[in-house]
Amino acid sequence: MIREVLTYPNPKLRTLSQNVMEFDESLHTLLDDMYETMMHKNGVGLAAIQIGIALNILVINPVNEDGEQKKEDLLEVINPQIIESEGVIVFQEGCLSVPNVYEDVERFKKIKVKFFDRFGNEHVETYEDFMAVALQHEIDHLRGHLFVEKLTYLKRKKFEKEWKKREKEKSR
Repeated sequence: MIREVLTYPNPKLRTLSQNVMEFDESLHTLLDDMYETMMHKNGVGLAAIQIGIALNILVINPVNEDGEQKKEDLLEVINPQIIESEGVIVFQEGCLSVPNVYEDVERFKKIKVKFFDRFGNEHVETYEDFMAVALQHEIDHLRGHLFVEKLTYLKRKKFEKEWKKREKEKSR
């Protein structure tokens, strides 16, 4: 089922998500809904809080070399913890909760993440470059943060001014 994606400045996006305790059928349904919603919105990642559910759950489905997103490449991450990080990368990010805004953001280039899959199996994996950036972006959502918070002061002010202008035009 396709769910509504909350958009900035919805205060629910600032909510701190809680760990998943039950790895049951309702979790599986939520993961399936998140995947369907993300694909419907042409996204590559989605955190549960973006659909109003304050649980430490995220999904990422990267685009392959052929420009396609294949379900077999889907990464479902539950209760993630970054346990190691190194290097720096600057990557242009966008967000389904901040539509049509793209900015360069500095992140760790490589991270090691401990997480669980939909069945409660623990994983420890290392990710680099795009996948590291995508995971950090989605984990920020779980902690109540948006990528625009990482912008420089001037870029943030410009974003806020343009966002208010766009919202005003929408309401006309």
